[in-house]
Amino acid sequence: MFLNPAMEAALDRITARADDVRRAFTPGSAPRSSDAASTSPGSDVTLDPLSVSAPADAYFLVRSADGRTAYTRNGVFSMRDGELVDAGGRNVLGISASGGVEPVRADPVDVALRRSSAYSIAQDGTLSYERTAIDPRTGARIVQRVNAGQLCLARFPAGSALASLDGTLLDAPAGVVPHRGLPGDGNFASLLPMRRERSHVDLDTSLVKLKEAYVAFDALQAAETARGKLSKTAMDLLK
Repeated sequence: MFLNPAMEAALDRITARADDVRRAFTPGSAPRSSDAASTSPGSDVTLDPLSVSAPADAYFLVRSADGRTAYTRNGVFSMRDGELVDAGGRNVLGISASGGVEPVRADPVDVALRRSSAYSIAQDGTLSYERTAIDPRTGARIVQRVNAGQLCLARFPAGSALASLDGTLLDAPAGVVPHRGLPGDGNFASLLPMRRERSHVDLDTSLVKLKEAYVAFDALQAAETARGKLSKTAMDLLK
């Protein structure tokens, strides 16, 4: 079916509004339409020790599929093969001992021997876990708390418009270099452990706007149908 530009634009609006409704259930997500933004998203308590909420002006760093550094406010993390990953399975980045940025991961030997458990993230962004070992002399079971790495945060200059890749994954503006640091280092506030940031999408507004988009499309469709019938009648009269 051929669609005129007005109807195509109306369908695009429906898609955008539907995306906002879906994003309302994703932690830390941003709306496609600015009028659907929530003014005070806040966060919720969770029992997940790998879920953290970032300071209001900061982003977590992750490694995108093409190897670039991307940014997100969705701090719902998990462990995969000893590596800390975000909700999309991307590596979460932290500060290495040399000061560089690299994926946060547990000791590969501990992972291979399956002696790592009870992972958690602290206020300062430190990922730690329990290492279980057996003392070869006494046979006693020893449990140590091991620091695997520390999450990095980024802040952009005021007014920077980050490009949204999927609602939660963001790309830095061209030519803009963010300031990087650690949670609680004096430049960045601490993380909120065991907190899940709410979506930045206002669900009620998004639903209202989605309904309006459907109504507008139906009106255009009705007008197009009426125009088609009128054209047919005119052609019939000319025969």
